[in-house]
Amino acid sequence: MRKQKKVGQLRAALEPLSGRNLKYCTDSCLRRYLEARNWNIDKAKVMIEATLIWRATFKPEEIRWSEVAHKGKTGKVSRANFKDKFGRTVLILRPGVQNTAWTEDGIRHLVYLIENSILNLSEGQEQMSWLIDFTGWTFGGNLPIKIAREATKILQNHYPQRLAVAFIYNPPRFFEGIWKAVKFLLDTKTSQKVKFVYPDNQHSLELMKSFFDENNLPCEFGGKATLGYDYEEFSRLMIQDDIKTVKFWGIDEKRSPTNSDHLGSELKDKMLQS
Repeated sequence: MRKQKKVGQLRAALEPLSGRNLKYCTDSCLRRYLEARNWNIDKAKVMIEATLIWRATFKPEEIRWSEVAHKGKTGKVSRANFKDKFGRTVLILRPGVQNTAWTEDGIRHLVYLIENSILNLSEGQEQMSWLIDFTGWTFGGNLPIKIAREATKILQNHYPQRLAVAFIYNPPRFFEGIWKAVKFLLDTKTSQKVKFVYPDNQHSLELMKSFFDENNLPCEFGGKATLGYDYEEFSRLMIQDDIKTVKFWGIDEKRSPTNSDHLGSELKDKMLQS
């Protein structure tokens, strides 16, 4: 009851809200920001106001698959076709199959898929799980530290309490040194959700299996399933979800997401034929 009262107080402190800000600031949303700031209303207000400014500028709900599809050809970031044992959406990241240089455009691709994962959360579920496979990753141009910091900043500051757990699978040993630098940017609650898993460490493997059914978990993460990322099939799924996004936010779009020039004629033709 006391916490619900604080939700009401935070809402009152933010008013007046309208349009997409009102749509965004549900009671559960306000609760996540309060949890991220240890239920301090003033600090939560500052945090959510910063997010509303960021969303007004970055416009994550307006990003369409057609604009970021070129970043997804190898499946370096994708939404899994399975949930974890708790019914949470799973986001898969594979830096080792990077097909283009990591730039701000890569951040838009990641944000798009975070928003998509939230859109596909099970009823009553607010968090997602991340699986990050570092097999084949080498230090250097694949994932600049600047971009990693920006992605971390966005996740922590603008998607508080959305991450349930992030498993970093099979990272090169030197990555732990990099992690120490990135960890410094995280609050304790977020950093504790990051787990390192090594194929030769039975304890870490068992920890992962406590979150995932090994029959669903791809072999790339020590499970028995096949990842089988199909770019064209995934693109069809994302375009369908774009329509759901438009309806959810009440966006008046003059063009259909499938009619964008960004997607490429070959892929568009195949989708139209299906």
